[in-house]
Amino acid sequence: MTQSIAPVPMTEVWRGALLESLHLGHAVICDAQGGILRAWGDPRAVIYPRSSCKMIQALPLLTSGAAEKYGLGSEHLALACASHNGAAIHTNRVRAWLDRLGLDDDAFRCGPQVPDDEAARNALIRAFEAPCQVHNNCSGKHAGFLTLCQHMGAGPDYVAIDHPVQQAALAAFEEVTDETSPGHGIDGCSAPNFACTLQGLARAMAWFASAEDRGDRASAAASRLVAAMIRHPELVAGEGRACTELMRAMDGRAAIKTGAEGVFVAILPERRLGVAVKIADGATRASECAIASILVGLGVLDAEHPATRKRTNAPLLNRRGIDTGCIRPAAGLL
Repeated sequence: MTQSIAPVPMTEVWRGALLESLHLGHAVICDAQGGILRAWGDPRAVIYPRSSCKMIQALPLLTSGAAEKYGLGSEHLALACASHNGAAIHTNRVRAWLDRLGLDDDAFRCGPQVPDDEAARNALIRAFEAPCQVHNNCSGKHAGFLTLCQHMGAGPDYVAIDHPVQQAALAAFEEVTDETSPGHGIDGCSAPNFACTLQGLARAMAWFASAEDRGDRASAAASRLVAAMIRHPELVAGEGRACTELMRAMDGRAAIKTGAEGVFVAILPERRLGVAVKIADGATRASECAIASILVGLGVLDAEHPATRKRTNAPLLNRRGIDTGCIRPAAGLL
């Protein structure tokens, strides 16, 4: 039996001269062959990737021919990979996508969500309207599921584990992670989320990163998804979000995606590398700091870019704007 390795310090939070909080976790960098280039903590730690694996879940949308049949473009593909803010640029496009399918909000199985986007949230409040499922941060992924579902002629409960849509997602997941998933949990959007090792997740990201080196159908689909994310960072997350701001800062050198509970991944096509991070306590502030620090170390992100400084070596200001401390990567992460 393989002995697990304890998580290691990843992100520090200082207040004055005192280390006030310390976030532990694991991280892996894999090359195109799936080998570990570098690891922190336990590369064999089993995790739920959560929303960081949406590009994997979107693969069957393309490999099945559904995306081509319904004329989906790069904006649709970016939204299929998105955890968006529910801003108008997101919801208007998802609604138009549903119209293309001849469906409405009731076809979704993701549930309603109050938009993270302030303007959209305030507009709903002023209109005395409740949020719809289209406002759910995963509605783009679910529009992709619905597209594949229609293409397959399958039943409406597309989030069921035995549904053809989810079985296609599982097959894609196990292929690119090169692992048999030990099981699944139900994600916040009600879709199954398949477990894997952190190395398996990083290996999958490296598979995406090296997709242009191969000529098979799945790799061509991976290339299109990565290109869509890089082309439309504002659709993958939204203004003020780490995914959007850091992808803009890297100017096409990487596609990155967050997941709930402290998960973050990166796809580096120029380097043919994949990165996966998991913070043990699930803190987003720690995963953002960790992924940004690793990307700086890999030479694809400028340490002094405002998007980077917002998340690494960033001053912590109180409500009067007084600098009270900082959040920074742990020494072992540098």
